Amino acid sequence: MNKIKKMSEIKSAQSNEWDKLLDQYFHHLKTERTYSFYTLVSYGSDINQFYIFIDQQYGLNVIAPNQVTKPILRAYLGFLRKKSYMATSINRKIACLKSFFGYLYQHQVIAANPANSLYSLKTEKKIPNTLSYESIKEALTATEQDSVLIIRDLAILEMFYGTGIRLSELASLKFGNIDFTNRLIKVSGKGGKERLVPLGEMATHALTKYLEVRAKLLQKTIAKDVAQIFLNKHGKPLSRRGIQRRVAKHLRLVSVSGTSPHVLRHSFATHLLDQGADLVAVKELLGHAKLSTTQIYTQVSTERLKEIYRRAHPRADRD
Repeated sequence: MNKIKKMSEIKSAQSNEWDKLLDQYFHHLKTERTYSFYTLVSYGSDINQFYIFIDQQYGLNVIAPNQVTKPILRAYLGFLRKKSYMATSINRKIACLKSFFGYLYQHQVIAANPANSLYSLKTEKKIPNTLSYESIKEALTATEQDSVLIIRDLAILEMFYGTGIRLSELASLKFGNIDFTNRLIKVSGKGGKERLVPLGEMATHALTKYLEVRAKLLQKTIAKDVAQIFLNKHGKPLSRRGIQRRVAKHLRLVSVSGTSPHVLRHSFATHLLDQGADLVAVKELLGHAKLSTTQIYTQVSTERLKEIYRRAHPRADRD
């Protein structure tokens, strides 16, 4: 559990058993499931909360991992509801508990998985926030500055909108991931799954222009080279938070609410579907594990068609 907050230390045999199994579980997630650091932190936070609940309600000296029952897990979920946690947060914690106890069952630490009977709460599917092509185009042409940082920022915007990659995927992008000859990028997505994504003409042009001036950023660091493509003003890899800030700065010129990199990913998918792209193909481009995850974008396209019809057709309901 490197860099993940340590659980409270209680020197009983059973509490030590908790710590040992949790360490083994997180080692499994990191090495075998190849979860990212940020996913590990999220899982660590959720498991830590359950760990504290068990300690406070039952005592780690009393309840060992193999003594956790379905009623105990349901009591924990009831505790979360009383604390007014959102359904999406509770569902994430349920998924974490299923994963942890599934691991214990698989490794024969427990005879039965008490989390099997837990079901996710129903949640309202929110339509993803998107920007129109005109707004994105305006954000990309809103500045006439030609500084290295602006050139870098525009390349970032073009990459997000032109490829639909995630924030973490762009932050970790390296030179070896780009095939300029075939205009493809190799993306390492969730769970270490790799996929190939086409690199469009505008994204290729913006990225090439940035790479021509990238060496100027390296002059500010003692490092001869940095594997990551996108650098900050000090010549070091641009952090996820740094990328978010730069994207927000430019998108605020054209949008009030939609200013995150994910809005560009949503827009990428929605605009493809608007133009008749196949849903399965969009799923592969986005790196979604399930088609149902991608289907939310069809709702966005349908809503847009309804709005166009309502505004344009003389017999549409205008109330």
